[in-house]
Amino acid sequence: MQLDKCKVMASKKKPLWLEFSPMPSPTSSTPVGIIFKEGDDLRQDMLVIQTLVVMESIWQEKSLDLNLIPYGCISTGHNIGMIEIVRNAATIAAVQRSHGGMISAFRNDALFEWLKSKCPLQEIHYKTVERFVKSCAGYCVATYVLGIGDRHNDNIMITDQGNLFHIDFGHILGNRKHFLGVNRERAPFVLTPDFLYVMGRVKGGKSLYFQRFKV
Repeated sequence: MQLDKCKVMASKKKPLWLEFSPMPSPTSSTPVGIIFKEGDDLRQDMLVIQTLVVMESIWQEKSLDLNLIPYGCISTGHNIGMIEIVRNAATIAAVQRSHGGMISAFRNDALFEWLKSKCPLQEIHYKTVERFVKSCAGYCVATYVLGIGDRHNDNIMITDQGNLFHIDFGHILGNRKHFLGVNRERAPFVLTPDFLYVMGRVKGGKSLYFQRFKV
């Protein structure tokens, strides 16, 4: 175990971020990273991720690669289990804070600028936006079909290469969060102004990437 890289995370259940040295290998020296979590029933997360794998295989049979990231997740006991760490990824909330500070919620270009900073070469940036559009479309369909709720910028993540993906599937099949008996979630899936800005759709203008997203 690489103790200097292990930590207690800041979220409510205080999960553990654990890093392990890999077995000697000529192909990879990347540490093995897991999040050890207690207090949540990860069997539901496992079900959603397994369903995402099935959906992805169906799409790929139709020559449609939507760049999903069905990360590893396993329940090891009652309300206890482990989740695979996706490398080089951050929550949308963290991205907004890093490129907007206190006013990040009012900026639509924070995500775009963050992605651009990760790939300074224009050709690579185009490929990054392409992955973003595909993965955003895939997860919009998946979260809608599976009725996944409690979607906010702390449980939607993005990699340096533009792959958007969702985490934390505590509310599925239409079991959405309510406050004082009122449904807090009205939209069928998450498609925020900062997502549209990455696709080039600003103030309702035409965008080739947005057209591809809809198709």
